[in-house]
Amino acid sequence: MTNPISNTADSLRSIDLPDTDKALRDDVNLVGSLVGEILSEQEGEAFFDEVERIRVAAIHRRESSADAEEMQRKLTGVDVAHATSLVRAFSTYFQAVNVAERVHRIRRRRHYEMEDAAPQPSGLRDVVGKLRESGISEDQLRDCLDHLRIEPVFTAHPTEAVRRALLEKESEVVRALVADIDGGRTPVERRADLERMRMALTAAWQTAEFALDKPSVGDELENVGFYLTDVLYRVVPVFYEVFADAIGEGPTGYDLPTLLRFGNWVGGDMDGNPNVGAETIAATLATQRRQVLALYRREVFQLGRLLSHSLSRVGCSADLLARTDVYRAMLPKAAARLRARHEDMPYRQFLKLVRERLGETERGQEGGYPDVAAFIEDVRIVVRSLQENRGVHSGWFAARRLLRRAETFGFHLATLDLRQDSAIHDAALSALLDDSEWTTREVDDRVARLKAVLADPAQVPASNDEIARKALAVFRTVAQLRPRYGAQAFGPYIVSMSRSAADALAVITLARIAGCVDDEDNVPLDVAPLFETVADLDAAEAVVTSLFADPAYRAHLAARGNQQMVMLGYSDSAKDGGLVASRWALQQTQIALTRLARESGVRIVFFHGRGGSASRGGGKTERAVIAAPRGSVGGVLRLTEQGEVIHRKYGIRAIALRNLEQMTGAVMRATLRPRPPESREAQWRSMATAIASEARNRYRGFVHENPDFTEYFRNATPIDVIERLRIGSRPSRRGGTGGVENLRAIPWVFAWSQNRAALTGWYGVGSGLAHGIETFGREAMSEMTRDWPFFAQLVDDVEMVLAKSDLAIFEGYSRLAGALHEPFFKDISAEFVRTRTAILDLKDEDELLDQDLRLRQSIRLRNPYVDPISLLQIDLLTRWRATECRDDDLLHALIATVNGIAAGIQNTG
Repeated sequence: MTNPISNTADSLRSIDLPDTDKALRDDVNLVGSLVGEILSEQEGEAFFDEVERIRVAAIHRRESSADAEEMQRKLTGVDVAHATSLVRAFSTYFQAVNVAERVHRIRRRRHYEMEDAAPQPSGLRDVVGKLRESGISEDQLRDCLDHLRIEPVFTAHPTEAVRRALLEKESEVVRALVADIDGGRTPVERRADLERMRMALTAAWQTAEFALDKPSVGDELENVGFYLTDVLYRVVPVFYEVFADAIGEGPTGYDLPTLLRFGNWVGGDMDGNPNVGAETIAATLATQRRQVLALYRREVFQLGRLLSHSLSRVGCSADLLARTDVYRAMLPKAAARLRARHEDMPYRQFLKLVRERLGETERGQEGGYPDVAAFIEDVRIVVRSLQENRGVHSGWFAARRLLRRAETFGFHLATLDLRQDSAIHDAALSALLDDSEWTTREVDDRVARLKAVLADPAQVPASNDEIARKALAVFRTVAQLRPRYGAQAFGPYIVSMSRSAADALAVITLARIAGCVDDEDNVPLDVAPLFETVADLDAAEAVVTSLFADPAYRAHLAARGNQQMVMLGYSDSAKDGGLVASRWALQQTQIALTRLARESGVRIVFFHGRGGSASRGGGKTERAVIAAPRGSVGGVLRLTEQGEVIHRKYGIRAIALRNLEQMTGAVMRATLRPRPPESREAQWRSMATAIASEARNRYRGFVHENPDFTEYFRNATPIDVIERLRIGSRPSRRGGTGGVENLRAIPWVFAWSQNRAALTGWYGVGSGLAHGIETFGREAMSEMTRDWPFFAQLVDDVEMVLAKSDLAIFEGYSRLAGALHEPFFKDISAEFVRTRTAILDLKDEDELLDQDLRLRQSIRLRNPYVDPISLLQIDLLTRWRATECRDDDLLHALIATVNGIAAGIQNTG
């Protein structure tokens, strides 16, 4: 039958691209042709012809709005090995499209710079210029910069982990495309670039996409390390140079404070992961230290080669000469290796000794640096000496870059956050306090007992309980390693499933029992409650209020600078109540806690636990910051970056730089020029409350209250395959049965994105919007959609999810549920149509993404390659389940389809 809800009726080729985007099609054609040649060479002409036939059929299906049944028949019963090759072929095609699009983003940035026209929107030059135009003074600007802090936090992701070997090959393709980004290469150079791309793509084809063994925490750290060491280490000084240019300072002008930091959860996120604990915390810190010290040693060596300045030609500072003498005495063996012919090259001699001292630091020997501050001071000595001795244009620039990196990455590379479920703390305390009823006691009773222990932690006897032993080992590891790695090495201690003041006090109590205190007898960790479900978010104000009222906790806060971090969970709240209820609860919580901060004199910093998909808080970070409640940003942005989001935003240096600029600019705008008070907002909040309530009821009725939903979910999605994936060290569920309640939010969202329904990003929204239109009128709803940034972003995010969804493809998955297909698919289709109709009505559009043609084109470029993989997955699922889900070639083929669809859809989990 003809698909009645297709949103792709108009042809991809009808999209009128601006002139600046024509080069994108050229790049797509170039890399696509290369992939085709590689497929012919590696798999044969017949295989390539088959891939082309399927691709053309997929395009025809979409452009004619046909259903997927005919294509499904052609892809049914394909030999397993052949199906795997087909999946790899289509995956390789749209991965090439992904690369071409990212390179095109670089091209667009260069277009702005080369045309010398208006600065690129949302870049630092654009933001600073507009802030000045709006009346922000230089003093206001610099005061904001002094308190500005941007901190992306990278997390392990159980549904996406591109192998480092493949990341490196992708980087080679990017470099080759960028080399000719403005068409200036000679024919010979172009041929060389083409061969570099061919080699990288062919080697990638011959490399398995995933390892056979489940990755360890160390493997996950290696993956995150790629972005930190290969991309961000290079980008950080460029960011500061762009910023200095934006504020109009010369190279030696106003010294920008350290604005950027980076965090990491790999090795410290214990929540639900039995593979993480004290040992991985120690191993992660050691690995990151080795990585960053190796980078410094290499850069110091290169700087020494550059700074060949001779005393016979130019002077140097007395500080540098004096420090060199100190190091000669401290490191006699290294000093003896200094070449006599370099005696008149003070910088080279000094930097060789600095490099040796870094080596001693890595080896943990006596001659090493006591902390990063001592290393930073050495680099500053070089910077000052060059600046004072005619060296601004003969090495100062390179030395300054090293200084920026040292100030940002320290000796720890990235701050390691710690996270654990409050239930684990309760279990540990139950054993330590010999109280089997601990978890069932009233909050006030638990708080009173915890305060007694805080006053005298020595009263708690040792315990052989395994949970208690592991919990205390974590705090003892912090106490042991903090002096070695420094205070910045440890981020907040995040308490998942925080529901009361007792959950935060439990952390401080366990730390004191373990002896984790600093020289002033204070627990040296920020405790960050994580509010995850809608109910927890609603209760957050009461929980934090009770914490601030507690003298013991207030004393802890005073020792931590009267700053409280609160983590907001986007994932579980959306899984619990649906997208609208989640977003609205998050907004209201930020409003309430911002008000509480003003009243209590405690600064509250929000840590946003966002994922890649819209239902997990994904979307454009810049818009989310601008849409945040007034006063809630306060110059700080700390947010998680996960899975495919890390790859998309930080996989290429120029794009990583652009992303950092956009985040920083948005924080500056929200801090210095928040939205003016809006008289209509009280009415909008009332409307949002009503819409969220209706949407939540619809969502919960479908997901949580329908007794057949779990069975339908497990049949109509590839969740059983996702649970067998070997790409993450953490289990996919918190324990318990195979129901939805115990499933983690990431695989929950991932499963619905795999079957192309993307239900978690829109189900219930249509009912909420329809209720709003019926109750408040279309005009009032359209006005709110247009003029309220919070609601506008919500609607745009849902529109994007709808545009990526394909219910014609999803229908094939739904049929896997047997008798449950008809009632559930009917319900899902009706809500999809309801949501789509409401959004088009409110935005006065004819088609989804009418106002974002680039995104619309991006989706359509991928669809002809993703659709066949989805149809193959449906057939393979049917065959695999018929074998009782054995761990065999069918499963391996299915895993290949999971990876392929994830890369094509992108915002997966």
